[in-house]
Amino acid sequence: MPLSPRVAAALLVTVTVGCDDLRPATRPAPISLVDLPSAPPPLRECRFDPVTRPGAPAESGSDMCFTAGGPEPWWARYRADAAPPLPPESDASAPPPACPTEMILVEGMYCPDVRHRCLRYLDDGVPGAFLSHHRCAEFDTTPQCLASREHRRFCIDRDEYVPPGADKPLVDQSWTMAKDLCESLGKRLCFESEWQFACQGEALRPYPYGFQRNAKLCNHDQTGLEYRGKLRDKRVRPADRPACVSPFGVRNLVGNVDEWTVRDGMQRPWRSSLRGGWWLAGRNNCVAATTGHDEYYFGAQTGVRCCANAL
Repeated sequence: MPLSPRVAAALLVTVTVGCDDLRPATRPAPISLVDLPSAPPPLRECRFDPVTRPGAPAESGSDMCFTAGGPEPWWARYRADAAPPLPPESDASAPPPACPTEMILVEGMYCPDVRHRCLRYLDDGVPGAFLSHHRCAEFDTTPQCLASREHRRFCIDRDEYVPPGADKPLVDQSWTMAKDLCESLGKRLCFESEWQFACQGEALRPYPYGFQRNAKLCNHDQTGLEYRGKLRDKRVRPADRPACVSPFGVRNLVGNVDEWTVRDGMQRPWRSSLRGGWWLAGRNNCVAATTGHDEYYFGAQTGVRCCANAL
């Protein structure tokens, strides 16, 4: 039975959705604030929303920006002048953490231009395979960095965003909705370069778990995607795939749900990118990106993961 237009659009990543198709974003309740008396070091503020003026420079992950004039960033909860009295067992001299408890600190030397070589494709020898040269079964274990490495330090959510009271990642989110959601939490969308570094680490892994594709570790390569013209929901809970973890400890960066990011150096309307793939049989690796959707597209597979500046 042929795929429905909705599912085909998600697979071929060529369809865009106009403003009239938007559904209202569901904003979560603000995170609870736990204050400590220590003030964070000053952070340079820059404009996160890439500029749209002709000739003006756009931003990249190396700028380490947060939203100017928007909700306070997560570390604002540690202002000394806003801190309530500490419980008796608290250590008043302890510095604030580098990241909130639900986030992972990513720090190291990032390669902005990596070259991987696929040794064997999963669909080699399959006549007429739709995914020919999409799913690499095994990469060479000596990837090349073709550019000077850059030091990066930032926070990224350990898991895809799960709404309060739910147990699976939020979906049906457009780029604009994901951006608003992250900012409502005092965070921001990740730049592509940040997302990729969190996935591949300094060893430049093509998959967060290594160099050989293994659908038993992460939630991808699922079949039976459609039922009666609708996409089957095959999301899993963040903890259901404990081995789907990056070198930094970030979970489910490939598979499960697609995650919106900001394209480094790009301006509106070319800022949106989906990373990681979802439960379908696609590339689902640390480098692959879907850039054929606009900032208002959403689907049953599009979710949210946030980043933030580290202290």
